[in-house]
Amino acid sequence: MNAIPPSAVITAFSDARDERLAARDLAQKLRHDNLGCVLFFCSIDYRLDRLAGALAEAFGDLPLCGCTSAGEITSRGYDSGTIVAIGFDRRFFSVGARLIERLDGFSLADAQQLTDSLLCECRAASVARVDADNTFVLTLLDGLSVNEELVLATLNSALGSITSLGGSAGDDYRLSGTYVYSDGAFHSNAAMVLMINSALDFEVFSFHHLRPATVKLVVTAADAERRVVQELNAEPAAEAYARLVGVPVAELDDVVFARYPLAVRINKDYYARSIQRVNDDLSLSFYCAVENGIVLTAMHTGLILDELDQTLSDIEERLGPAWVTLGCDCCLRRQEIEADGTVDQASALLRRHSVVGFNTYGEQFNGMHINQTMTGVAIGRRQRSRR
Repeated sequence: MNAIPPSAVITAFSDARDERLAARDLAQKLRHDNLGCVLFFCSIDYRLDRLAGALAEAFGDLPLCGCTSAGEITSRGYDSGTIVAIGFDRRFFSVGARLIERLDGFSLADAQQLTDSLLCECRAASVARVDADNTFVLTLLDGLSVNEELVLATLNSALGSITSLGGSAGDDYRLSGTYVYSDGAFHSNAAMVLMINSALDFEVFSFHHLRPATVKLVVTAADAERRVVQELNAEPAAEAYARLVGVPVAELDDVVFARYPLAVRINKDYYARSIQRVNDDLSLSFYCAVENGIVLTAMHTGLILDELDQTLSDIEERLGPAWVTLGCDCCLRRQEIEADGTVDQASALLRRHSVVGFNTYGEQFNGMHINQTMTGVAIGRRQRSRR
């Protein structure tokens, strides 16, 4: 078997504050004769109109996709105020990308057409057989659209057995505007769908460190379209939650939400429904779908760093050392780590496992929109066996 060249997957980041300098810096680090596609995640601190133009100028006609973040994961570990990117060598990856321009109108027919066109594009490149063994899909969605569940479930129906993962774009907790990038511009109420077919070994994953407690809260009044819960157990939602976690309503913040999450149980598994903010009327806005009648289980947090290290170590036992691990890591996981004062230890683990990516406003895995989770894909240094 031929040796895999270092150019197969390249990662780079820039912390230059000027948009043109940052784009040129990335292009200089990533460009080579066989560069086929670039995926990036950027801080909302950049002026996005200027950054879009700078990226188009620096990379020319090269396919470029990305989104804004709630924090970046670079080769330094947890980072902020940067732009981080992954470059894929076209000899080992075929990448098809499509923009969904309006999430609220995405239908099953749209999903099937999109999937068929991505399959055709990947097959034309002939990197590896395009099937569920050699292909995965990455989704990047506007993190404030409140349409993730509908889009992901619809897309998953069309993808069949092809595994999907992804994350929702962020804006550093400002909750004012999140964006995906395609064709030289940033878009809101939109999504990027990337189908990635690879000749290299990879493993898609999803994990969290949450454990169920015994206390249950029933959603007794909610605005499902806006993901707002007005009542839990027939009392103002913020008051019921504050009593559960033992702090005054006035002290509810992102750190409390990270330490005391709520979750729904589906079959035997629990999926976090993370709180975004307290509203003036004592309702709670969520990052994920909520509706009348659902039962929310109080969760407690396990050892987040141990879980991270063990999960990625187990993958590397099966896959071998990762060339890169693309991580879509919930912003509330990072909040918890920052509150614990363990950012340096977390960053060391992320570096050890070659993780790059971004902090999200929600994670995606096989058609589900979830919270307080890390989803991703580890890409190994060996070619996949022919199947």
